[in-house]
Amino acid sequence: MERYKQEFIEFMVDSQVLKFGEFILKSGRKSPFFMNAGSYVTGSQLERLGEYYARAIHDHYGLDFDILFGPAYKGIPLSVATAIAISRLYGREIRYCSNRKEAKDHGDAGILLGSPIKDGDRVMIIEDVTTSGKSIEETFPILKAQGDITVAGLIVSLNRMERGKGEKSALEEIREVYGFPTAAIVTMQDVVEYLYNRPYKGKIIIDDAMKASLDAYYEQYGAKV
Repeated sequence: MERYKQEFIEFMVDSQVLKFGEFILKSGRKSPFFMNAGSYVTGSQLERLGEYYARAIHDHYGLDFDILFGPAYKGIPLSVATAIAISRLYGREIRYCSNRKEAKDHGDAGILLGSPIKDGDRVMIIEDVTTSGKSIEETFPILKAQGDITVAGLIVSLNRMERGKGEKSALEEIREVYGFPTAAIVTMQDVVEYLYNRPYKGKIIIDDAMKASLDAYYEQYGAKV
């Protein structure tokens, strides 16, 4: 596993973005872990987060695209932080764009904020996590309505590796339905592999009991590969 992925897992734990215990998800599933990107709240956290996204995008896709599109609301700071990181790390100027939940009818009117999207643009979608694909159902028509554009891919921070609407993962379902590639900075398999029975700052985050809970969860909800 690449070092930046190991660092990102530690970063999620340190930032209390990734937690282990008992959580009821929006889907109604009882999960032994929970990921909330809204817990990245400081300047230094956002700076590092942008760097991890930038490295993952570079590794999975290269930088042959024009716009980072972050769906409102959590995608807005993600797109900004990552565009800054790409400029600093790779010297590539990528425009950022996000949508408004409600179209603005005065001043800078319209449904988008940030860069306009025009014919010929290659767009990378950036999100925190995808469990059902619902946000892409809303985002894809918005992008296509802007002109003759290509979606270069979707990047998320964590692939939960559980079933979406069917038997496959949400990322795999998105890939099949919309025809563009999907990727994550890390997967839950990476997380478990790295943290299981590994002391981190004086404690074991995934011990045998938590590993058993995770195994049981994926036995019930895990996506078919």
